[in-house]
Amino acid sequence: MSVSRRRFLQAGGAAAALTGVRTLLADPLGLPVGTQTWPVRQLIKQDFPGTLKELSSAGYQTIEMCSPPGYKSMGFGGLAGMKGSEVRRMIEDSGLRCESCHFGFGEFKNSLDDRIAWAEGMGLKQMILSTFGVSDKATLDDWLHAVDIYNPIAERIQKAGFQAGYHNHDFEFKKYGDTLVYDELMKRFDPKLVKMQFQVAVISIGYHAENFFNKYPGRFISMHCNDWSPEQKKFVPIGKGVVDWKKVFTAAKTGGIKNYFVEVDTPEETMESAGYMHALNV
Repeated sequence: MSVSRRRFLQAGGAAAALTGVRTLLADPLGLPVGTQTWPVRQLIKQDFPGTLKELSSAGYQTIEMCSPPGYKSMGFGGLAGMKGSEVRRMIEDSGLRCESCHFGFGEFKNSLDDRIAWAEGMGLKQMILSTFGVSDKATLDDWLHAVDIYNPIAERIQKAGFQAGYHNHDFEFKKYGDTLVYDELMKRFDPKLVKMQFQVAVISIGYHAENFFNKYPGRFISMHCNDWSPEQKKFVPIGKGVVDWKKVFTAAKTGGIKNYFVEVDTPEETMESAGYMHALNV
C-alpha cells in the first residue's frame, strides 16, 4: 500500500470516528456535504470503489466527478471506457451520490452529444465547464468570444435536461485596466443558460465569495470550498484558514447555491475537512 493511500485511510478512519460521535449534524444550508474528486484523483486511479467508500465513511454524501475522457491523463483514465450508468452504480454502491461533473471545453465543443449521453447515464443534474483554457496572453475580446461559443452549447445542455455551469479559477480575476474579467463574463453569459460555480480559493488573491453572491443574486448553482492561510501562504483544511464560512454560506442563499464541494489540496485534507463541514451550522 502506498504511503499516500495509507495516510488517506488513516485520515478517513479519524474523520469517520469524529462524524460518528455527533448525534446532530448541522450540514450547511441543510444540503449534503460533498467533495470534488480532483484531490483524490491518484487514489481513484489505484482503486475507484475503495476511494469512494473511504469518502463515504468519512461523512461525505455527494461527490463531483471529472469527466473521464477529458481527464484521462489525470487519474480518471481507468473510467474512460465505462458507461455513465456503470460509473453511477459504483458511486451509489459506496453510499454516495453524484449530480455534478466537470468537463473540458474541448469535450463540449467536439463531443457534446456523447457527453450528454454519458451524463444521462450518470444521472447528473449539472454539467460544469471547468475552464475556457484561454491563453495568459488573451485579450478581453478573447474571453468574450469564448462566452459567445459557450452560450449556444449551454442552450443544448439545457434542452437535454441539465443545468450548464461555469467554474472560475484565478484567471477570471485578471483586470484589463479597471475592468475585471469576471464581471464582464457575468454580463455576457446568458443568465438563463449558464449558472456559475464559484471557487472560494480566490480569497488568496483578495476576492471574497460572499461579495459576489450578494452582487449577483440567483446567478450561482454551486461552489468549491477552499480555505487559505495568509501566514503559511498556502491552502489549508476547511476551517483552519481565514474564510468566514458563516458569511459565505449565508450569502450563498442569495447567490442561489444548490450544492457545494470541498476541494482542498490533498486526500488527507479532504478527509479532515468533512467533520468541520458537518458541524457548520448556517
